[in-house]
Amino acid sequence: MSDFSEELLRPMTEDDLGETRALSGTGMCFPWLQKHIQSVVTGGKKEKDFAQTTSACLSSIQEALLKHQWQQAAEYMHSYLQILEDSDSYKRQAAPEISLQHALYLLHHGMFDDANRNLSQAETWRYGEKSSSQEVLINLIQAYKGLLQYYTWSKKKMELSQLDEDDYAYNTASQNMLNHSWKTSINLCALIQIPGVWDPFVKSYVDMLEFYGDQDGAREILTNYAYDEKFPSNPNAHIYLYNFLKREKAPREKLISVLKILYQIVPSHKLMLEFHRLLRKSEKEEHHKLGLEVLFGVLDFAGCTKNITAWKYLANYLMQTLMGNHLAWLQEEWNSRKNWWPSFHFSYFWAKSDWKEDKALACEKALVAGILLGKGYRYFRYISKQDHQVLRKKIKRMKKLVKKCSIVNPGL
Repeated sequence: MSDFSEELLRPMTEDDLGETRALSGTGMCFPWLQKHIQSVVTGGKKEKDFAQTTSACLSSIQEALLKHQWQQAAEYMHSYLQILEDSDSYKRQAAPEISLQHALYLLHHGMFDDANRNLSQAETWRYGEKSSSQEVLINLIQAYKGLLQYYTWSKKKMELSQLDEDDYAYNTASQNMLNHSWKTSINLCALIQIPGVWDPFVKSYVDMLEFYGDQDGAREILTNYAYDEKFPSNPNAHIYLYNFLKREKAPREKLISVLKILYQIVPSHKLMLEFHRLLRKSEKEEHHKLGLEVLFGVLDFAGCTKNITAWKYLANYLMQTLMGNHLAWLQEEWNSRKNWWPSFHFSYFWAKSDWKEDKALACEKALVAGILLGKGYRYFRYISKQDHQVLRKKIKRMKKLVKKCSIVNPGL
């Protein structure tokens, strides 16, 4: 797809205005719209002039788009498609894409009936021989129709859940749902076989497959979407597969294998703490080692620095690792961070700020700082000197643990 939507919001420059006036004499047109129509399939091939009536109609479409008069633009577009009389097929081939863009706007604003009519018009538009790019576009248009049908199906599913299974109305509603799901699956299935990022379409299709008990079909769709090398790398594909396998109560090893790939793509994802728990419960030592790496990886990111669960997990797992005689694991992770983590996480500024904003977080971080940097380090020293009635026992315990487990001057 092109950058049509972004261009729609781009302010006109003086060069644009000059070119616009030359084309239409109104000063209110979008010169990039004509370029867009041309470039969809021509790649810049010189275009012929429209007939006078066609040019006037196109100018009206452009002016309506400029003023965000979407309904009026749609009406002009309908007229435009009917009065095209010249022999330039390229402009005609671009019409479905413009209709799709307008349908997306309508969908975004909840105008589902209007969007469905727009998509139906775009779907049936044909001119000349169908190119591969046109075929993908038509599949995309049909898939968006499928999303609208899925929306209707979802509402019917909600209604069905409120009915008694022995009620006659239940059977009628169930049959209506089945009819909608059949239409939806046809519209969605073709698109998600084409390499690309099709998250909402895949989720909708899988939801229906699961509802009708086709677990094998759902698993196959999600597995292909995540692992087929022809598809671009997509974290969501692995998230969808993991959540599906989790619902199926798949073995821990299978869940770990899926999250391991997600970890390589997005090491700061919120599922990484769940990944750590799975690794911690594994019987394999290599998984225990990876569990430590995952926690350090999460806290490498600025967006995770206030995650008290991650700090709590790391504090506990550092002690568990040391008690399991795996100091080498800890040193391996710490050596690549010891030059920047102290200022990133454990500065005097952060000690005061964390204690002021979240004392529980500050205590967890102080325990980690004490283990990694010793009891004399400024973050640990600042927190350990605080006198807080509720946290007094926690701070006392923290001091004992650092004295026992610190990798700096151990035993002192």
